[in-house]
Order: sequence, then C-alpha cells, then structure tokens
Amino acid sequence: MQSYDLSRRLTAEALGTGFLVAAIVGAGISAENLSGGNRAIALLCDTIPVGAILFVVITIFMPLSGAHFNPAVSFVMMLRGNLDRKTAAAYMAVQIIGGCLGTIAVHWMFDLPTLQFSLQARHGLPQWFAEFVATFGLLMTILACARFKPDAMGAAVGLYITSAEWFTASTSFANPAVTVARSISDTYSGIAPGDVPAFLAAQLLGAVTAAVLLRWLLTSRDAAADKAMPSA
Repeated sequence: MQSYDLSRRLTAEALGTGFLVAAIVGAGISAENLSGGNRAIALLCDTIPVGAILFVVITIFMPLSGAHFNPAVSFVMMLRGNLDRKTAAAYMAVQIIGGCLGTIAVHWMFDLPTLQFSLQARHGLPQWFAEFVATFGLLMTILACARFKPDAMGAAVGLYITSAEWFTASTSFANPAVTVARSISDTYSGIAPGDVPAFLAAQLLGAVTAAVLLRWLLTSRDAAADKAMPSA
C-alpha cells in the first residue's frame, strides 16, 4: 500500500467524517420530513444512507488514512502502536472539525439556521450502556476484520452500524466526533450538549474494552507460544 503524507491523511479523515455526519444528520432530516410521524420508517430511512456512506468512505479513503473517521478508533490504534500520539491527536482533531462542518453543510442544504444546539435529551444508564455496547461491537468488527478480511472492512462496518442503529437503545452513535457534531443540530439526529460527556465516556470505555479483549482473542496459540519461548 502506498504511504501518504500527513496532510493528505488528515484531509481524508476530515472529508470522510464530514460526509458520514452529513449522511446521518441529512438523512435524519429527510426521514423526519417524509415518514409522516412513523418512527420506525424514520429510523429505517436514516439507517440505510448511513450504512451506505460508511461503505463508500471506507472504500475510497482506507488506502489513504486507514479510514478511522472516529476518535475512538484512532485512540485504539494509538494504544496498539499503529499511530504515534501526535498523529492520533491530529486525527481526532480533524475528525471532530470535519464532523461539525458536515453538520453545518447539512443545515445550509436544508435552509436551517447554521448554528444551533440540540434539545434532544439522550441520557440514563440504558443509553450509556447502549453506547458502550455499540462502540465495543464497532471496534470488535474493525479489529477482527483487519486481522482476517481487511478487504471487507467497508461492508462489515457499514452493515454493523446499520444493524446497531436498530438493536441499541441509543441508536448507536459509537463515535465521539459524530456525537459532538450531532450536538450542534437541533434535528432528528441531535443530542443535547449536556448529554455528550457521558456518551463520550461510554464510547471510549467500550472501545478500550474491545481492544483489550480482541488483543487476547486474536492472538493464535502458536503466536502466544512463540512469544513465551525464551530466545537462544
């Protein structure tokens, strides 16, 4: 795989996260406008575009930046030694910025106020546990797919998020950048700013837990034995 300089990698991360958030917020607005008050139809209309855009942005940007689009993913990659601290911090910063710009772009497209804060309350232990589960599952998908079938990453992540939006009580934010970006949109997909910190904590805890478990789970018996064997 070709290597790209940091400026190109950061641009890819910002673009990918921006389009991801635009799909989430924009599809949410369209779903609310077109569903006639049917919440199940609205959720269905929201999840399909999100899964689709994940497949697209991961497919086109993975060779450039690794296609994280998620500070929790970048944080785990730093813990695994795949990113140094400065690069990881830069990834996280542009992901958040790109996500917020994606929200603003959607507001412009739908002729909504550019700057707004969500009033959508999302709090309580079930919601926080749902975010832990959602992010754990996302990192499980990414790490296992990277180990066994990297070419299927776009499809696997897109399908996982499509599914998790239905089976988690929080509708699977599973992404600190997305969470922050959704707090500045008082629309169907929004989250009240005061509820953001608990979501971020649950997401990071889920990501780190997945990283620890998958490190053990994906280490083969032969590799573990080789590591334990004293060198000559």
